[in-house]
Amino acid sequence: MRILGLDVGDRRIGAALSDPLGLTAQRLTVLERRNVAADVEAVGTLVQQHKVGVIIVGLPLMLSGAQGSQAKKVQGFVEALRRRVPASIHLIDERMTTVQGERALVETGASRRKRKQVIDQVAAQLILQQFLDTRRADA
Repeated sequence: MRILGLDVGDRRIGAALSDPLGLTAQRLTVLERRNVAADVEAVGTLVQQHKVGVIIVGLPLMLSGAQGSQAKKVQGFVEALRRRVPASIHLIDERMTTVQGERALVETGASRRKRKQVIDQVAAQLILQQFLDTRRADA
């Protein structure tokens, strides 16, 4: 069983996938957002294609830990996903993952254009890797 990590934004959904052993996260794809039904269907397709049993979704909390409008949007998307996708879905704190991803891409020398293309995948990869590392540490 594989684990899918998602970074849900207003325009794009970044996706990352665990290796079969659940040790590492690899970038998978970026889904351009259209509407909730189409977005849920696109995630459902990834779940089927990659035999995903668990989905980890980053919850964009504010630095104070409070939930802002973006966190509420993500929770609404997750509720729609739960109704349509046969996988266990968990939310985890994703504060600063996009900033971390951007820094990592800058350090690799990626152009601004390249960074824009992959930042959502990198954020999803960081969200998923954080989950995998925490799960392994707790085992």
